[in-house]
Amino acid sequence: MTGKSLFVLPLVLAAATAAHAGGVLAIGSAMPSGDVKMKSVDGKEMSISDVKGAQGTLVVFTCNHCPFAKMWETRIVELGNAYQAKGIGVIAVNANDPSVAAEDGYDQMVSRAKEKGFAFPYVVDATSGVAKAFGAARTPEAFLFDKDGKLVYHGAVDDNGQDAAKVDKAYLKDALDAVAGGKAVPVAETKSIGCSIKFRS
Repeated sequence: MTGKSLFVLPLVLAAATAAHAGGVLAIGSAMPSGDVKMKSVDGKEMSISDVKGAQGTLVVFTCNHCPFAKMWETRIVELGNAYQAKGIGVIAVNANDPSVAAEDGYDQMVSRAKEKGFAFPYVVDATSGVAKAFGAARTPEAFLFDKDGKLVYHGAVDDNGQDAAKVDKAYLKDALDAVAGGKAVPVAETKSIGCSIKFRS
């Protein structure tokens, strides 16, 4: 290796580290904080790794109070429930501080999961540390990993939160279909539209 190469390599590694530390998880990145235990609405402590699927894993940062999370909630539940049967592990994570929005409290999460028919875990990110490790900033915000634990899709559920009947681009569903079928995801990244996560201090 030349002296020039030795000089360039640390710069490349430093840039990659800075990009990860300072912003959202990059496509192709390994799943962070996979072993952090979080309390689910069934009272059990579980991690993202505990729900990992044979074909992939979907992590959705969401909450109860956000109007945008409510807009997409039914679709998130339908996708999550359906794709578990196709080998995709699914987990919904609430990183919001309930002192900012009382509707995001644990008891309210339990009621919401029952009311909406969540067939997958809905967990509390008690320090907001998992959300921060992902670089998540919005609710809802989806992160889909392939069977090797590499990020292959990040972003929005689809292109129309207000009207499911008028969706033109079903980004998350298309990505889930691809991962479940062992194929490349057609669109790897889109812009999440939603409320800012109310991080715990």
